[in-house]
Amino acid sequence: MNYLANSRNSFLRRLADMAIILAMCWFAAYAARAAELKVPQQVVAGQGFSIATSGSGSETFYLIGPAHVAKRDVKIGEPIVIAGEEVRAAGRYVALLGKGEGAARAVFYVAADKPANINFLARPSRVAAAKPGAISGVAFVFDQFNNAVLAPTPVKFNLSVEGGAPVARTVKTQNGIAWTRMDSGRKAGAAQFVASVGETSVRRVVEQVAADACNLRLKAQRKDDVVVVETDPVRDCAGNPVPDGTIVTFTQVDGKGRSTVDARVKRGIARAELPPSDGATISVAAGVVIGNEIHIGGAR
Repeated sequence: MNYLANSRNSFLRRLADMAIILAMCWFAAYAARAAELKVPQQVVAGQGFSIATSGSGSETFYLIGPAHVAKRDVKIGEPIVIAGEEVRAAGRYVALLGKGEGAARAVFYVAADKPANINFLARPSRVAAAKPGAISGVAFVFDQFNNAVLAPTPVKFNLSVEGGAPVARTVKTQNGIAWTRMDSGRKAGAAQFVASVGETSVRRVVEQVAADACNLRLKAQRKDDVVVVETDPVRDCAGNPVPDGTIVTFTQVDGKGRSTVDARVKRGIARAELPPSDGATISVAAGVVIGNEIHIGGAR
């Protein structure tokens, strides 16, 4: 009899222990369900906000972001205040209240603040005048915390050179980037290429230089025992003087054959001396551009 009584008592104790364990597990699960987080639908980088909690007691709070991790003890049922400096980086954040599988969890996203900075790339740094689509510009738009502003943002591109008509174009960003291609101006000089968003602007300089020579004109005169040939002021098709040092080729053809002389433009004019020859034809060229011809000894 004593043996049966002891067995029954042992069984009852084990049953009571199991009931206590089950009750503790149920209580923990209930407590986990009771502790909830409610995050805002929209958060802006650098701006503080609060996360509402429900339940009671104390727990450990974790905030995990792209560039910042925070941990602190909080009272459940009271708002959790998040400082602006904790959410400067845009992106995905996870808020945890508690530890392990029973932790309350909420995910929210931080958007970039308003545009404040521009990274602007302009290519090339030197370009011939009056060339279609010769200049390209790329603008990257960031907020004050260097987050890419992904919301479509209008970027104004302006290209101007002193004495020439400015050209402006507005392009909306895609994924924080705006891109454009523009014609170089007809006038040579230091072109100011500016990208701006609101009051923020960045300036780059693109040197516009004269293009190939155009409308070459040649004249010649006898002087002592040589023929002096020279060009009119050498300009491109837009009227810009070609740079000094540009090569101009003079060619003389007569009964003795062909002779050529290369001369460099100096102060806008190329000049050379050729041997005298009656009946010779003299022509001028610069690169692939051919100018007029003259005939020594009469018109031809």
